[in-house]
Amino acid sequence: MLTNTKAKVIFSLSLLVIILLLSGAYYYWFASSPTEKSKSFKVLVFSKTEGFRHDSIPAGLVAIRQLAAEHQFQVDATEDSSKFTADGLSPYAAVIFLNTTGDVLNAEEEGAFQSYIESGRGYVGIHSASDTMHSSAWYMSLVGAMFTDHPAFAAGTVKVADKVHPSTASLPSNWQRSEEWYNFLQNPRGNVHVLATVDEKSYMGGKMGYDHPVSWCQEVSGGKSWYTALGHAPESYSKDPTFLEHILGGIQWAAGQAEGDCSATVYTDTNYQKQELLTGVQAPMGFDFAPDGRMFFIEINGKVKVYSPVTELATEVVSLDIVSGNEQGVLGIALDPEFAKNNWLYLFYSPAGADNEDRISRFTVKGDKIDKATEKIVLRVPTQRTECCHHGGDLEFGADGNLYLSTGDNTNPFASDGYAPIDETAGRSAWDAQRSAGNTKDLRGKILRIKPKPDGTYTIPEGNLFSDGSGSPEIYVMGTRNAFRFSVSPFDNTVYWGDVGPDAGVTTMSRGPKGYDEFNQAKTAGNYGWPYCIGNNKAYVDYDFATHSLGKPYNCDSLTNDSPNNTGARSLPPARAALIYYPYGPSPEFPEITDSTGRTAAAGPVYKYDKSNANEFKMPAYLDKSLIIYDFSRQWFKEVKLDEQGNLLKINPFLSNMKFDHPIYAKIDKDGSLYIAEYGTGGSDGKISKILYTGAAGNQAPNAQATASVTNGLAPLEVSFTADKSYDTDKDPLTFSWDFNGDGKEDSNLPNPSFIYKKNGNYNAKVTVSDNKGNSSSVIIPITVGNNAPVVTITSPTKRGFFAWGDKISYTVTVTDAEDSTIDCARVKVTPALGHDEHSHPSPTQTGCTGTFETVFSDTNIENTFFYLTASYTDNGAGEAAPLTGASTIVLLSKDRQAEYYDNWSGGKLQTENTADVGAGRNLGFIENGSWLSYKDINLEGISGISARVSSAGSGGTIEVRADSISGPLLATLKIPVTGDWQKWVDVKEELNNVPSGEHNLFFVFSGGSGYLFNVNKFDFIGNGIAMKTK
Repeated sequence: MLTNTKAKVIFSLSLLVIILLLSGAYYYWFASSPTEKSKSFKVLVFSKTEGFRHDSIPAGLVAIRQLAAEHQFQVDATEDSSKFTADGLSPYAAVIFLNTTGDVLNAEEEGAFQSYIESGRGYVGIHSASDTMHSSAWYMSLVGAMFTDHPAFAAGTVKVADKVHPSTASLPSNWQRSEEWYNFLQNPRGNVHVLATVDEKSYMGGKMGYDHPVSWCQEVSGGKSWYTALGHAPESYSKDPTFLEHILGGIQWAAGQAEGDCSATVYTDTNYQKQELLTGVQAPMGFDFAPDGRMFFIEINGKVKVYSPVTELATEVVSLDIVSGNEQGVLGIALDPEFAKNNWLYLFYSPAGADNEDRISRFTVKGDKIDKATEKIVLRVPTQRTECCHHGGDLEFGADGNLYLSTGDNTNPFASDGYAPIDETAGRSAWDAQRSAGNTKDLRGKILRIKPKPDGTYTIPEGNLFSDGSGSPEIYVMGTRNAFRFSVSPFDNTVYWGDVGPDAGVTTMSRGPKGYDEFNQAKTAGNYGWPYCIGNNKAYVDYDFATHSLGKPYNCDSLTNDSPNNTGARSLPPARAALIYYPYGPSPEFPEITDSTGRTAAAGPVYKYDKSNANEFKMPAYLDKSLIIYDFSRQWFKEVKLDEQGNLLKINPFLSNMKFDHPIYAKIDKDGSLYIAEYGTGGSDGKISKILYTGAAGNQAPNAQATASVTNGLAPLEVSFTADKSYDTDKDPLTFSWDFNGDGKEDSNLPNPSFIYKKNGNYNAKVTVSDNKGNSSSVIIPITVGNNAPVVTITSPTKRGFFAWGDKISYTVTVTDAEDSTIDCARVKVTPALGHDEHSHPSPTQTGCTGTFETVFSDTNIENTFFYLTASYTDNGAGEAAPLTGASTIVLLSKDRQAEYYDNWSGGKLQTENTADVGAGRNLGFIENGSWLSYKDINLEGISGISARVSSAGSGGTIEVRADSISGPLLATLKIPVTGDWQKWVDVKEELNNVPSGEHNLFFVFSGGSGYLFNVNKFDFIGNGIAMKTK
């Protein structure tokens, strides 16, 4: 670090340069200083300008020379571009473009510079180096982004993301400085590793938005490139030692003299790979790791399993008797910190039986099995099981040895219109979260913290919320709705969690704020406001559900729980605001939170980088102290940077090159790798994967991919295998080795072989894919011979048919099984589930081949709502062949269909926009003559008419409802009137004619005059649909 004395020396040298200029005695500084001695490496400073010339160039050169003198390297300087030849550039480890502008190199010189970079040398660009060579595509890729314009010189705040790269390691997270803040032609993120950004809220004139990089680096064309947009003013070089440390680190890294990873935020398959460890997992919920590398994981249906990294197989550890539906089951798992000595495993689950509770129990693992008799019940959380929803369920140990548990508010959200469920009506306690999340003596809607003892009991750690006895001592955090996934920082035991919020789409004076999901942070114990406050302490209104009368908004700083269902303190701790919060649609407050369907916030781990960790593919040092967050519904991951005080600094993309199927749990093991469970549909399509960071590694292992034509059947069973979709990012040639029967011997070296299984049994076909550098990866496909999986068919209700909320629907399930002579209908399991966009709320599982269920009311009409109906049956197995499960799921559609959730559309200017209609959400707008949209696989059984919610300040028009195409059979024509305003809504309806049977794509074709015609908010399908007919 530069001392104040050194800074004064630099400033004095700058004054000397100015004096020499004024006296006419200034030495022609473009030549090398004759007094320089040979140092360890040499750089060339190039400051030619063909456009604007910065008056900071002389000060910049003086500063770089001073840095060289202090850090043992040499500097040559020139503005003569003829030096850009192979021989002219060969002495230099890096070339520094110091405030160059314009076309400073001709084609031959640029070619020599390109060859120089491709030979492994370095480039450093300072400030207007990005306003250079605009006509050169190669130079543009070298610098990373090109300058377009800038506002006036102003103070601003730089957000430093990379605290390990030599150019930014010593900088403060929030770096206050005055600068000429450049706007760029495009955001370079994704192509370069972003070191720092500028906060456009800290100055006027930024045009890049919420993500405005100002310094970055990259490995490019075989060489290294480092750029900073800073360095406009002479004072940066003469009076700012922090800035000089910044460019010194960039010079040293580009010259190959300092280590630095410039791939960590470049999310490509070259830098990050997803290795699927397990597929076919049945609704995975979480996992934890034993010291020997085994991974214990849970499935919501009651099973605990263990994965061995040696055999690459999973086996069942225990199957618990649980109650299912309403989000109950096996919800959380944690291994004791002393597992290597005591073999204790903790589970949070919903036990079957008369006890209405969820519980933490400790079990003892012996080998790869658990004896249920070893269960010690550690903590009971009383619940109600009649109504849905919210059981939370994450279970984590902190570095302090304390055990943390998240619980949901166990409250039905579907009669509150998407606002706070605070129904105090007699007999409606299950609809009142004040009795749980807002209750100081109730364990629901909380994060609990206890210290387990060897005898199966626990003590209360110091610092919990109610150490004074005014509430349950286990409570660390109160006022949460459904803190589904959380983590405990390994640095200071700060707790981070995602809280899944309610569904209201609009803020109203009568009820309060619209719904938000939250990411929260608890450095100490506290109250986070639910069900009184949400987001940044937006207050709900004290609404009387019986009389529909309005009270006052709650005071988030002074909360009072007056509910008759409250058994705890009346006066509550003040509510704390969320760290991050976001609604449906775009987030004005946190635009980094990518908009998509639904929202289900979940907090992943805080990474603690360990340089001594021998795992070559561990997460990068850049992520040290970063919080990983994700969204189950929107299916993205982000990394959250925090400043030195633990406050929010920046939200950045993470793993944007990968696709996930509803990520439900994420954890970093001691090997430094990130592991992710994907829930899929909640059936047998779940998976658990390992994320490899390969950007800092050498040669990478291939990515093995394999499939089988069949996975079960009778002997002799012929199976065709394929592995030709495997790939290697290094483009190395691949070889294949198949072991079909698990005997450890190679059975084939073809990429796509076939094999005939002649004996009954359970096999694991394994393919190992290797490159020519000795790296390999493998895939295992379980094969069951001697048993056919049962075929489960839901024969009623009609798939993709329509229901209304509150309808009673009958179902019939048929099962055929080649080996089971008789199907036991008592073993047929049927689970209805309310679907909300990308997640669902399962109702209790029923048994039987026939039955009925009721479609519970949704709490909002602005989502893409539907019902899943899933039926499953597990057969008896056959001899040595294991039992197999068959399952079937159908989707049922609610009659109220939000127009914006179309499956296909005409394009053009048609788009969605925020609506002011009842319930809010979004509507379709900018509809022109010829615009259309369609919904796939619609079954109109029992539907006789259709209604549209429309508005028009244009010319109105018509909506033609057609089957199969925009010119298909006409089913109805809706006439759209002019309402006088784009947000003045009316309903129009028509009967359907010539209704086709079966599933069809349904097209809505918009017609009218010129200009924009009308808006559409939703469609309602009229008729009984698939509901049971009432007498």
